[in-house]
Order: sequence, then C-alpha cells, then structure tokens
Amino acid sequence: MTVSLQRGRAAIVGVAESDLGEVGPGFSPIDLMAQGVQRALADCGLSLRDVDGLFCATTQSRMAGLALAEYLCLPEAHIDSTSTGGSSFMGHLARAVEAVEAGVCQVAVVAYGSTQRSLGRKNTSPGERNPYEAPFKPFLPPTAYALAAARHMHEFGTTREQLAEVAVAARQWALLNPAAWEKTPLTVEDVLSSRMVSHPLTIRDCCLVSDGGGALVIASAQRARGLRKAPAYLLGAGHATTHLSISNMPDLVRTGAGRAGELAYAQAGIGPRDVDVVGVYDAFTINTILFLEDLGFCAKGEGGAFVGGGHIAPGGGLPVNTNGGGLSYCHPGMYGLFLLVEAVRQLRGECGARQVADAEIALAHGNGGVLSSQYTVILGGAGTI
Repeated sequence: MTVSLQRGRAAIVGVAESDLGEVGPGFSPIDLMAQGVQRALADCGLSLRDVDGLFCATTQSRMAGLALAEYLCLPEAHIDSTSTGGSSFMGHLARAVEAVEAGVCQVAVVAYGSTQRSLGRKNTSPGERNPYEAPFKPFLPPTAYALAAARHMHEFGTTREQLAEVAVAARQWALLNPAAWEKTPLTVEDVLSSRMVSHPLTIRDCCLVSDGGGALVIASAQRARGLRKAPAYLLGAGHATTHLSISNMPDLVRTGAGRAGELAYAQAGIGPRDVDVVGVYDAFTINTILFLEDLGFCAKGEGGAFVGGGHIAPGGGLPVNTNGGGLSYCHPGMYGLFLLVEAVRQLRGECGARQVADAEIALAHGNGGVLSSQYTVILGGAGTI
C-alpha cells in the first residue's frame, strides 16, 4: 500500500520515551502514553492545548484512543487506534501526516504504552488460538521466528554465529545509550551458550520484555519552523501484509518488507545507498537479517555474512539499531514507535556517543504480528526536502 502524502508538508517535531524498564505497580499503559505525550510536547515547546489529533495502540486497552482522549481531556480530538502490532506506529505516523496535510487536525500525537514486564506478558498480550497451529503447541512468537531462522539457515547456509552477531552488535550500541536496559558486554559465545528458547534461537536471540512507552508530535512544516527542535520530515512510506499466522506465510525467508521498502523508496526518491542510519524491528536476531536483505541493503541470502565482522555495530559500515534495539535497549511488547524516536534523534544529532556523523536520511522499519505486517518509513532533515 502506498501512502498519500506531499513531501515536506508535515514533520515530526517532538519525540520522547516514557519511563522504561520496569515501572512497577500503579502505572497503566495509558499513564505511560500520557507521560510520553507530555514529554514529547515539552521537547518541541507545544502543550496539550495545541493537540487535536490522537493516534495510539496497545494490547492492554480495548479502546485505547478513547481512553487516551479521556485521560488527556481532549474530547474533540481526531482519533485513530488501528493496530497492526509492532508496525502500528509507522502507520499512525503516515495517517497523522495525511490528516495534518488535509487540515483534519493541526497537531497530532502518536503514542504507545505497555506494562508487560510489571504485569507479565501473558496478562498483557492475550493470545488468539489458531485451531490449525495449536495442536502442535507452538511457543509463540518465538517458535514462528525460529521457523524463519531455521529455514534461512537451511536455504542459505546462515550460521548460528551470524545470528549471534546481530545480538552482539545491538548490545554494543546499547552500551552507548544511557537509557538502554542492558548494561553488560555480550559476546557471540554468550549468545550461543545461553538458554535455548525455540531452536535455533536462544534467549539472547530474543528481545527484551520491558515496560515503557513514548510519543511523537506531528505538525505542518510551516508550524514546525517556529518550534524548539529541528523537524524530521516524512519523505516516504510503504506498507505490505502477507499473512497473519506463520503457517500461512507464503515464504519464510522473504517478507513483505521487500514491497514496503520498494514503495517507500519510490516515494522518497532514494535508494538503500542513500540511507545514513537504519532502524529495523529486531524482536529476534533473524529479523535484522531478513529485513536488511528485503530492504535492499544486501542480496537475499547474504544477510548472515553482511552482519558479520561488526558491519552493523558501532564503527561498522552500516549503522543499524543505534539505540540498542529491541534486543538490548527496550521492548515493551510493540517496539515500532521507538525506532521512530531514535531516527528523529539521529537526524537532529542528539545521540551523543552513538551519534552517526552527518545523518540526513533515516529509515525506520516496523514489523507486526509474526513477520505479518511490514511498514517502512523514511525520514529526512531540512536538507532533504
């Protein structure tokens, strides 16, 4: 699906995380959304009085948009709480930009919150029973991603060591991020020797389970020019879905990211070589390999070799998941919003020790379900419009 937008007409003007890690009892996902919204508005110098659009999703609220509008006392706000899992927030961003361009709202916020670590994942992300898969007792979602990893290893000769390199690179970036959950170095040997979760994936091939949330603020380009921080413009976006359940995925090693990326690149008028910093949804180590291939950063089947030798780690050839990713920074159930927060901060030059020099174009790729919904977003600074 191609997103309808006019390049440079709207931008992300504020970003923030809520409290991350383990927030403890007494916080709800809506609390964390609101905390993220307030911080993101402070980031750009706006206030709740300016907001007339709310975009949000969480597994812990049946009507998240209504709940957030009530919490923030914004009864007349334009609301969208469409959920496509972890890719929801790329879609929210695109629809918020369209709404601002169309004059439906003037200032929109995109928000997320989850308390899955404090309450337990089973209590916050209730599963949907699939009668065709349930008899085989899969441990989802790890089993679904393990199938993709095993198939990639079989078809292309990808090794366990190469998968582990993804986790090691993420940890090296996390050690440069004060907000990251993981604070200790990680080696390939550590990944391989850690507890098996679903073969061939160990616990270190799997994302964190954390609490957290955050928000983005979107406004017109005209309004953005008078605000506190440099805007990040939406240059291109593309979305593709291929299935819901992993047993219906057409090809375990070729995801909808190929089509989503193609659409986003065409709209932005760029290619993979023009991207300075990359964020991909790394719920599992195989994700990073699959998405780098499907988004054109290397050929299909070459992802294992591409991530080896520190190529995607600090000091490597391609900066990938510079905040530490879902593997080492945070992963509160649905991670897509945090990819956008990091992309904006990289374009602003706010990332300190992990800052990518002269970053002008950032790609953030969201994944929902079990490799089901793929959403690519390309952002650029003022020099790209």
